[in-house]
Amino acid sequence: MNACVDIDHLVRHAGERAVLDLPPLRIDEGERVAVIGPNGAGKSTLLRCLSGFATPTRVHATVLGRALGPELHGASMRALRREVGQVMQGLHLVQRLSAIDNVWIGALGRLRGWHSWLPRAGELADAERALAAVGLLGKAEQRTDHLSGGERQRVAIARMLMQRPRLILADEPTASLDPLAAAEVCSLLARAASGATLITVVHSPGLLPLLADRVIGLKDGRVAFDKRMGDVGDAELARLYRPDDSSLLPLHGPLSSHPREAPAR
Repeated sequence: MNACVDIDHLVRHAGERAVLDLPPLRIDEGERVAVIGPNGAGKSTLLRCLSGFATPTRVHATVLGRALGPELHGASMRALRREVGQVMQGLHLVQRLSAIDNVWIGALGRLRGWHSWLPRAGELADAERALAAVGLLGKAEQRTDHLSGGERQRVAIARMLMQRPRLILADEPTASLDPLAAAEVCSLLARAASGATLITVVHSPGLLPLLADRVIGLKDGRVAFDKRMGDVGDAELARLYRPDDSSLLPLHGPLSSHPREAPAR
């Protein structure tokens, strides 16, 4: 199995404070991984580093075979971002455009020249299929700002499908949704990730079974645990979210006796 994310070490500072300090960590292609932890644990920072939108202070790591760090720039950074799909809390949809126009925008990263000016019939058909996959084909021509929160989240997932990414990064994709809509969006996201690697920052532990086979707990920018989904219980969650807990892995210590191997799925 090839590595999608392969980290020897990754450190990111905000001023003098290290907001992320990771030991060796590997995520294989096709894995579904949830990242959880209290506010300020470094979860969103991790996703921004993996997507190339934040530069680590010190790093020896690759994402999809490309080295992170100062050398990731120009054509190499653009190539990485074409292969990394993102579903962020803010969604970044163009509110005045229709749902299908927002979805078509997801194809722009892989189009060149005049093809990026206007959608071709093939891309529009792909956009319709993406909307159908998230159950919104009937609202294809509706302005995005007239959709509900859950529907806008579905449009964001459909737009990501148009990108055809190898790695999907989702940062609390169910923020501000009611429990039923949140569960539906998680199920859609998991189905959309078929054939790709999925790394999701999860706000509610109750959604973990819908999204992940493996769970990484972060606290104070460090790995508190890295376990298969079935091995994460109430005790691990209580220690992770308890303010006075200090039972963390060493900053650069092994995750197991074989630190470069991902936990069995």
